[in-house]
Amino acid sequence: MKIKLMRSLTFLVFMSFWKISLPTDAEVSCVVKQSCILPCSFQSLGEPILHWTQLKSPELRVHSFYSNQDQLGHQDQNFRGRTSLFLDQVSRGNASLLLRDVQLQDEGRYNCYTSTTEGYKGLIIRLNVDAPVSDIRIHQDGNRITCSSEGIYPQPELTWSTEPPSNMALQNRTTVHQTEEKLYDISSSLTGPDGPDLTYSCSIRTRRNQRRATFRELSVAHAPYRTTTLHCSDSNWSAASLVWRFNDQIILSQTEPSGGHSVTEAWRKHVKAVTASGGLTLRGLTAQQEGLYSCEMSNEEEAVISGTMLNMQKHPVPGSSWVPAAVGAAAAVASLTGTSAFLLLRFLKSQRSFHSSCCDVNVQ
Repeated sequence: MKIKLMRSLTFLVFMSFWKISLPTDAEVSCVVKQSCILPCSFQSLGEPILHWTQLKSPELRVHSFYSNQDQLGHQDQNFRGRTSLFLDQVSRGNASLLLRDVQLQDEGRYNCYTSTTEGYKGLIIRLNVDAPVSDIRIHQDGNRITCSSEGIYPQPELTWSTEPPSNMALQNRTTVHQTEEKLYDISSSLTGPDGPDLTYSCSIRTRRNQRRATFRELSVAHAPYRTTTLHCSDSNWSAASLVWRFNDQIILSQTEPSGGHSVTEAWRKHVKAVTASGGLTLRGLTAQQEGLYSCEMSNEEEAVISGTMLNMQKHPVPGSSWVPAAVGAAAAVASLTGTSAFLLLRFLKSQRSFHSSCCDVNVQ
């Protein structure tokens, strides 16, 4: 009893001293809802006393260890069930803390206090919490293009640009909303110059990553056949995974370049083959298969996303009441290198272009 009291008094005196001036010795960046390790080590001599605290007002007990076991009786309720030490490595001087299911309120400064027969020391860790930019969603209403993303932290920045650069000012309206979970939703609508040779780009970035979405108008194809191949990308690189979607519903997925693909039940009768470059060959198409087809090829460093809007035309072909024609489409390519992703953003200006020229949809 007397030993435990002495240990508690030593800890309180030490922490009162360190509150006066605590320099940050290291920084750690963690992602919301994932696990994270706060590193700490000490000279392993004798029976150690370990205390992790979050330096807030009042100070919060995060995790304690002494008498060769965890001591969680005074642990703050915000950390209950989410912390642990590497118990098999404590005897070797490892006092690192594993923090699971990271939350925004976990952000801040932490003190790793260690005490042995050789003395005591404190290590201050600055924990930064991030919710990176993930998917960018888009839609078009007339000549207005909207770019948006949700669930981001800290507050992101959004910018628009065109290629080639426009001589006219881009008129946009951007709104940022913070949710009850303290995450940020961002949306921006752009009304600007229009033209067949103009490409719009929307970039959303935070301190952790950036994604940039671009779109360029491509030509269209017409052909009265029931079998059609939609191209995924013209990039020559090896993808670790491939996913095709129809109006945001998954058609098929493939996790290895040389592996087989898994087709969902609803599309098994329509998927004929997948080309070596990721293209999708469809058969037996009807008007029910009209809509937006998107393909995503990705590896650890890069992702390429292509989209094709497929419309159907009715033609008097013997033996068939419906035949597909790739008549209205926007095929766009997006790419992500490191922390930069390119997504589909711009749309065809008018229905007239749906019946004019040709390109990214090959019909067999």
